Amino acid sequence: MSNNTSYRSSFILLTLLFFLWGFITVLVDSLIPRLRELFTLSYFQAGLVQFAFFGAYFLLSIPASYILSKIGYKKGIILGLLTMATGCLLFYPAASYRVFGIFMLAYFILAGGMTILQVAANPFVAVLGSEDGASSRLNLSQAFNSLGTAIAPAVGALFILSDTIKSKEEIEQLSESVKETYLASEAAAVQNPFLGLAVFIIAISGIFFFAKLPKLINETSTGTYAEAFAKKGLILGVLGICFYVGAEVAIGSYLVNYFLDMNMVPLIKESSTMMSIADFVATIFFKSLEGADAKALLGIFVIFYWSGAMIGRFVGSYLTKIMKPGKVLALFASLAIISILISIATSGYIAMWSILAVGLFNSIMFPTIFTLAIDGLGDLKPKASGLLCTAIVGGAIIPPLFGLLTDHIGFKLAFILVICCYGYILYYGWMKSKTIL
Repeated sequence: MSNNTSYRSSFILLTLLFFLWGFITVLVDSLIPRLRELFTLSYFQAGLVQFAFFGAYFLLSIPASYILSKIGYKKGIILGLLTMATGCLLFYPAASYRVFGIFMLAYFILAGGMTILQVAANPFVAVLGSEDGASSRLNLSQAFNSLGTAIAPAVGALFILSDTIKSKEEIEQLSESVKETYLASEAAAVQNPFLGLAVFIIAISGIFFFAKLPKLINETSTGTYAEAFAKKGLILGVLGICFYVGAEVAIGSYLVNYFLDMNMVPLIKESSTMMSIADFVATIFFKSLEGADAKALLGIFVIFYWSGAMIGRFVGSYLTKIMKPGKVLALFASLAIISILISIATSGYIAMWSILAVGLFNSIMFPTIFTLAIDGLGDLKPKASGLLCTAIVGGAIIPPLFGLLTDHIGFKLAFILVICCYGYILYYGWMKSKTIL
């Protein structure tokens, strides 16, 4: 087998991983409205789901790099996949017994496996071919990651949020036989998608077990974390990743609740155009909208938030060729802020579509901040990458804070928190464009 054929096969397999963790990351968001009703949670408590999920990145990114240095990247990928499958399987008892703590544990284990994959897959994609084409390959893989995040909201809306959850009081009023039937159907709504994912992930791990990945990565590197911490541009980039992931996840996690708060359902149902859009998306997934409740209907529109990132990535990849990446980053951060301000100041369709548009401007932020932060670091790049992956913990910090603010001051004012996050990213991009950092 030629090197080109080997590289192409490996690239396809690794890109599948990008799709997989993008899909699962956003599918987690679909469970938040359901868990909030199931366990009568506040917005802050619902945000703790993301704390468990993204907290794994903070705790496990650097240990994952150590594990990979001991067992190798191929075995590391298989370990990550099997860890993810274990997390998916834990959703079965969590849904059966309706224990919130088991849900949190399942999220953490699932994210732990994804952390190992992130640390292993990114460097592989970068070296599968010429150095000049590294950026192109990473952008293509990230586009498939965005494809996963775009599909997941529709899957979540149609298979997880597609029925109405009864309150504790309503459940207590049911007869014993009806109650058992209801609880079984509630459990199945969560169990079936994640059982399917577990089987799919185990199958992929089997493919990697037999695959022959080229050995291109030197798993030992010079430089220390102390030296990496001394690089101001890197540390400010770490903060940028933290704020970006936190803001993106905070918005994505609460979109359904935000639309419910704005009473968007009657407006959508009164519009034949909006219902046609929702029905078209539903048809793609072979699921009828008939009988779907408000959360399922609104969840379908969340697809536009995540698919915007896929579209924007292609636009951004062109803009970064003709403009300084720092300027493109600052521009997109500015447009994200403007979109949020419009949503705050308006209501109805304008408020809905403007907040969905933020997904378009999120598109280039992660890869651009990442590459700007490691630029010129030489042998310190592996350590820098570990620190930047650790910063994904922003997804564990910002969403609960956003939920806490929403509990006390409402969605509109709570968006000021994410505006501040994008404000920092604007600052970082502008400073990098001036080569000050």
